[in-house]
Amino acid sequence: MKRKGIIVAGLLLLAMAGYSQVKSGAFRLMLKGLLRHSVPEIDATAAARDSSSILFLDAREPREYAVSHLNGAIPVGYDHFEVKDLPPIGKGQRIVVYCSVGYRSEKISEQLLAAGFTQVSNLYGGIFEWVNRGYPVYNAQGPTQEVHAFDRSWGIWLNKGKKVYH
Repeated sequence: MKRKGIIVAGLLLLAMAGYSQVKSGAFRLMLKGLLRHSVPEIDATAAARDSSSILFLDAREPREYAVSHLNGAIPVGYDHFEVKDLPPIGKGQRIVVYCSVGYRSEKISEQLLAAGFTQVSNLYGGIFEWVNRGYPVYNAQGPTQEVHAFDRSWGIWLNKGKKVYH
């Protein structure tokens, strides 16, 4: 009986951890179906808290990165990403990869892990969840409210900031 209670409590904690990753229930449901959850994931709050020890890689395309990105993020793209094109990064460096919602960054994270990087996580909910939680983004001039919303169908998941489509 005691063992059953421990198992139930453990499952409840796991469910609560997943629930806290994204505030919007609809967004969380969409991500559950979209992502394979094939790599470690980190939520925006934990990533923001630990940002000084994280190397952020932006898996969006250059036009998206130019609108805004996480502070200090390195643009690596998605369409033409090659591990060999990365700047020198230690295999043990703590890396968080992000894109708009987490799909492209999950694929890049898979490639990094396959290449021997050991501390790679996907930013769950991507830059959209980062901004939705109120964390800052930057462009070449400094802090900005603008976020590339990819297109109008994906932009529905961005609840804060100024949506940019181009």
